[in-house]
Amino acid sequence: MTLLLDSFWRAVVYCLHPRVIALSFLPLLLLVGLALGLGYFYWEPAVDGVRQMLEASELLNAFLGWLQSVGMGALKTVFAPLIVIAVVTPLLVVVSLVVVAVLMAPALVSMVSERRFPRMDRLRGGSTLGSVLWSLGSVLLALVALIASVPLWLVPPLILILPPLIWGWLTYRVMAYDALALHASKAERQTLFRRHRLTLLGMGVMTGYLGAAPSLVWASGALFAAAFVVLVPVAIWIYTLVFAFSSLWFAHYCLAALDRLRAESGTAAPVEVLDPITVGWKDEPNPPPSLPIGSGAEPPRLP
Repeated sequence: MTLLLDSFWRAVVYCLHPRVIALSFLPLLLLVGLALGLGYFYWEPAVDGVRQMLEASELLNAFLGWLQSVGMGALKTVFAPLIVIAVVTPLLVVVSLVVVAVLMAPALVSMVSERRFPRMDRLRGGSTLGSVLWSLGSVLLALVALIASVPLWLVPPLILILPPLIWGWLTYRVMAYDALALHASKAERQTLFRRHRLTLLGMGVMTGYLGAAPSLVWASGALFAAAFVVLVPVAIWIYTLVFAFSSLWFAHYCLAALDRLRAESGTAAPVEVLDPITVGWKDEPNPPPSLPIGSGAEPPRLP
């Protein structure tokens, strides 16, 4: 629990770093361009297709007739856009995660490594290709689980449980692999996954719930259709910051866990306690001894 809380507050502090904030705009620009491009070419056809499908449903027509009778007929015009948005939202979340993993995660892991673990050995148990394949495989499994669970979303409690759980599992798989790919060997990564599986999954689920925060931005209903151009970039940037935070959280946790694992096995790099007199000679095998006080000799000059 100490390691979990320590890595959490460190990730929060790192999110305020100007470098992290600047990096968060790179995926934002890419995703905003993708969202606006798809919206420009496919928004109207998608809304028209959904509207035609809804009009063909007798049950839904009866429901809309009831809304008309109680003075809420204006909701009929926003039903189709809201359904399109509900379908596109999980896809944007997944794409955000993949883009952050590719563009931001390596830089964030390097940032944590340079600041906290500069002497940690890099065994390179993962590769860029392995990370891409691992991420794509995890994304495909998450999409299958997401699509298969859609009917269960009609049960009120499950819609608050299943999507964050699936997104959390995906976050844990992608972020933990990227955090350990450079520094851990394959055997160390497997050991850490096995030893910390529940904690890593809990971290992923928590960030999955945080990833649902932008949905509050989109909860404006009819207003969303008019504010689409403004709200989509805001929501995507929030997604990006959430996943950047999760990347930092997993980096701090996984690298600290790896450091402890190597300390247990005796493979961690020894910690040097430097003498203030010989600190300038730390790279030489036999630094000159300190001179006794009062000897009259001048101490060697440090380079």
